[in-house]
Amino acid sequence: MESGEATGGDQAGNGAPAKGAGTSAAGAAVKGKRGRGKGAGDGKGKKPATGGRIGAAGRKKVSRSDKAGLVFPVGRIGRYLKKGRYAERVGSTAPVYLAAVLEYLAAELLELAGNAANDNKKKRIIPRHVLLAVRHDEDLGKVLGNVVFPGSGVVPHIHQALLKKKKDTDSQEPEKGK
Repeated sequence: MESGEATGGDQAGNGAPAKGAGTSAAGAAVKGKRGRGKGAGDGKGKKPATGGRIGAAGRKKVSRSDKAGLVFPVGRIGRYLKKGRYAERVGSTAPVYLAAVLEYLAAELLELAGNAANDNKKKRIIPRHVLLAVRHDEDLGKVLGNVVFPGSGVVPHIHQALLKKKKDTDSQEPEKGK
């Protein structure tokens, strides 16, 4: 092969397509890609202008929630932290950490409420199941101890003093005394 055919240019090497070269190599020469390595620049080390950040063209945007592997929205939580004026400045990892904690608490609460719904042979979680889940779990009971769940009722509890004593225990005591 001649050098003009390999690069898609004429013998002078100015990048113009050779006469009669209707192949894909000629099309690549017109677009500016002649096998010089990375980029389609003029060979002086400059990157082509993309109108944005260098290398951002063609890449899909990845959210901070996806980067952290979370479902809860990190950007929205960060915006609420800034708008709420909880502090003068908010770090970049603070909304990520808060989103992770909130997601964990929500998953824990939903799991326990789902178990309570299964115990009651129901497929839907209602406020009653959330109440039973919170009150029977030690850690969630501490966090949500003073929370009132409207429309959920109360936790069933009968004090031991109100229960009837068994007669079996009375009949065994005189036998021990003999």
